[in-house]
Amino acid sequence: MNSALNPHAIGALVALVEQGHLAEAEKDTRALLAMHPKAGMLWKILGVALMRQGKDAVAALRKTVELMPHDAEAHGNLGAALVDRSQWADALVSLRQALAIQPRNVEALLDTANALRALGRAPEALPFYQRALEQNPRHVEAWNNLGNVFLESGRYAEAERCYRSALQWTPDDARLQCNLANAERLSGKLNDALSSARGAMALDPKSVTTHKILGLTLSAVGEREAAIASFGRAVTLQPDDAEALIYLGATLRDLGRRREAAELLARAIELDPGRAESHYNLGLVLFEFRRIDEALQSFSRAVELRPAYREAHVSLGTALRLRRRNGDAEQCAQAALTIDPNYVDALCLLGELRADRGEFAAAEELFQRAVTINPDFPSAYGSIATHRKMTSADAGWLAGVEALLGKRLPLADEISLHYALGKYFDDVRQYHDAFGHYRQANELTKRYGGVYDQRKLTQRVDEILSRFDAPFVRQRHDRGSTSELPVFVIGMPRSGTSLTEQILASHPAVFGAGEVTFWNAAFRAYSESVRGRDGGEDFMPTLARDYLDRLTAFSGTALRVVDKMPANFMYAGLIHCVFPRAKIIHVKRHPIDTCLSIYFQNFFNMGSYANDLDSLADYYRQYMRITHHWRNVLPETALLEVPYEALIEDQEGWTRRMLEFINLPWDPRCLDFHETNRVVITASKWQVRQKIHSSSAGRWKNYERFVGPLAALLEL
Repeated sequence: MNSALNPHAIGALVALVEQGHLAEAEKDTRALLAMHPKAGMLWKILGVALMRQGKDAVAALRKTVELMPHDAEAHGNLGAALVDRSQWADALVSLRQALAIQPRNVEALLDTANALRALGRAPEALPFYQRALEQNPRHVEAWNNLGNVFLESGRYAEAERCYRSALQWTPDDARLQCNLANAERLSGKLNDALSSARGAMALDPKSVTTHKILGLTLSAVGEREAAIASFGRAVTLQPDDAEALIYLGATLRDLGRRREAAELLARAIELDPGRAESHYNLGLVLFEFRRIDEALQSFSRAVELRPAYREAHVSLGTALRLRRRNGDAEQCAQAALTIDPNYVDALCLLGELRADRGEFAAAEELFQRAVTINPDFPSAYGSIATHRKMTSADAGWLAGVEALLGKRLPLADEISLHYALGKYFDDVRQYHDAFGHYRQANELTKRYGGVYDQRKLTQRVDEILSRFDAPFVRQRHDRGSTSELPVFVIGMPRSGTSLTEQILASHPAVFGAGEVTFWNAAFRAYSESVRGRDGGEDFMPTLARDYLDRLTAFSGTALRVVDKMPANFMYAGLIHCVFPRAKIIHVKRHPIDTCLSIYFQNFFNMGSYANDLDSLADYYRQYMRITHHWRNVLPETALLEVPYEALIEDQEGWTRRMLEFINLPWDPRCLDFHETNRVVITASKWQVRQKIHSSSAGRWKNYERFVGPLAALLEL
C-alpha cells in the first residue's frame, strides 16, 4: 500500500508552478503520480504545468475532474484547455459545470463567453462577459471581447464604450486603440477614427491590423491614395494577408486601376479560396472589363460561400441582367432585400429591371425610395435622370447630385454623376452647362487608361476590306447557311438601332434579341482558321451552327430574330458569307448627332474612342469607309440602308419597307412599337418607349460651338 501523500510535497509543487519552473514541476509531479495515481491534486498540478508549457493537458485535466468532480477550478481548467484546442462544444460542458459550482469564477465566465462566440452564439455570450466585468471591472480582455461582440452585431456605440473602458487601464495598448478606431469608423465618426488609428500606429507601427483599419478609414473619407499606401504597408508586413490584398485591390479599382486590382484579388483567392470577399471583388473587376461570364462565376462563388452576402447577390443579378436573364436577376435583388430590406443597391437593380420592361413609374418609385434611405447613393440619381425627361422642378435632385460631387467619390460614381448632370442640363436646355459636365465625365473616364489606337483600327479595316472583297463574297455566296432567321441591325451606336429593333420586334413573327455578343470573337476565330490557307469555308458551317444555337436558345418559334449589335457593321461581309439569305439593315444618322449622342452617354461597353471628340471623328470615318465598302460589295437583296431622320419623318413608309425587306407581311402593331411589352436593356430603353418625335434630329446644333473636330464630318 502506498504511503499517504505529504501536504508539503503538494505545496512545493504548487510553488514550482507559480515560480514558472514548469518542466521541473511536471517531472516531480509525474514521479509522485507513480506512487499516488489517484491523487486528484497531483493530476491538477500536472495539468496546469502542461497547459502553461503549451503541451497537451486534456488527459491530465480529465483525470482531475474524474477524481475531483466538485472542484470548480478543475472543471474550469479542462474547459480552458478545450478552448485552446477549439473544441468549443466540449469546452462549454466543462465550463458550465465550473460555473454551477462557482458562479463568480471570472476566468470560467470569460472562457464560456469566448466559446459561445466561437460557436456563432454571440448574443448568448454577452451576459457572461458582463458578469465577469461585474466581478472584475478592470479586466481588460473582458472589455475588449465584449466590445468585439457589440461590434460584430452592429452596436458600434456600445463597442466604442467597451474599448474606451479597457483603455482606462491600459492606455498604451495599440490593439485596443485600433479596435476603438474601427468602432468609430463603422459608426461614422471618421475624424475620430483617423485620430485613434494614427494613435494606434504610433504605438505599434508594425501592426498589420492597424494599417488595414487606417486604410479603410482613409478610403471612407475619400483619401484613396493614402489608403492604398496603408494597405500596401500591410501587405509588405504580411504578404500572405488575404484581407489586406482584398482591401488594396478594391481601392485600386475605385481609382480605375483595374489591372493591378485584378492581380491582387487573384492572389488573395490563391491564398484563401474560401473567402467570399475575394471572389466578389474580383467579379467587380471582371465585370468592368466586360468579361461577364467570368464575373458571373465569381459572384456565384461568393454567394455560395456566404449566402447572406447582399452585395454579391446584387452584383450577380446585375450580371445576369446583361445576359437577359431578367427573372434570375430579379430573384437576386429580392434575395438581397430579404437580407436587408433597405439595401439601396438592390432597390436600384429592381428599378432597372422594371425600366427594362418599360415600367418607368415603378422604376422611379424604387429609385426615389433608395434616395430617401440614403441621400448619398449616386446610382439612384443617375438612374432617375436616365429614365425620364428632367425639368426645372427637379431642384431637389439637382441639389443632391451637386452635394455628392462635393465629396470624394469613387471614380465610377463621379463619372456617372457628371453624365447625369449633363442629361439634366440638356433636358432644361442649358447647353453650356450640359456640355461642361459631359466633357468632365469623358475626361474622368480616360483615367481608366483606355487608349484609342487609330493606326490599329485602320489596319483592321484594311484587313477586312482586303479579305472580304467583291470576288471573295461572290465566291462564298453558296457556301453558307440557308437560314433566314437572323436579321442584323447595324450602324454606329446611338444611330437608331434600338428604335429599329423595337419597331421590328413589335411584329408577332419577330423576336428582338438585343445586342448579341458573337461576331467579334467569330471574326477572330475565322481569321485564325484561314491563316496560311485559302478560304476558310470549312469553318463557316461551325459559325452558323453556333450562332443559330445562340439565337434559338431564347427566341422560341419566331420566324425572324433581330440582332441589333451596332458594331457588327465591321463584320457584315463575314455575316453575309455565313448567312447569305439573312438580311442586314444599316441605320444611318446625322454624323454629328451620332457622335455627340455617343459622347453624352455613359456606356458600359463602349471603346475608348467614345471619350474624345478627335477619336470619335476618326472612328466615324472608319465606319463610313467600311460601310461604303459593304454597299458596293453586298447584293441589294442583303443590305438595306435606313436613314434615321427619314424613319422618324415617315415611320409607316420605312417600316413597310423594312418588313418587306425581311419578307414579312405588314402588321400595324409595328406603328405602336412604344407599347410593345418586351425587355430592352440598352441605353435607349426609355426612348424606344416613346412615340416617334423629331427632337433628336438636328440636336447637334445646340452644341455647334463645342463640336470641334466633329464639324469636318459634315463634308463626308
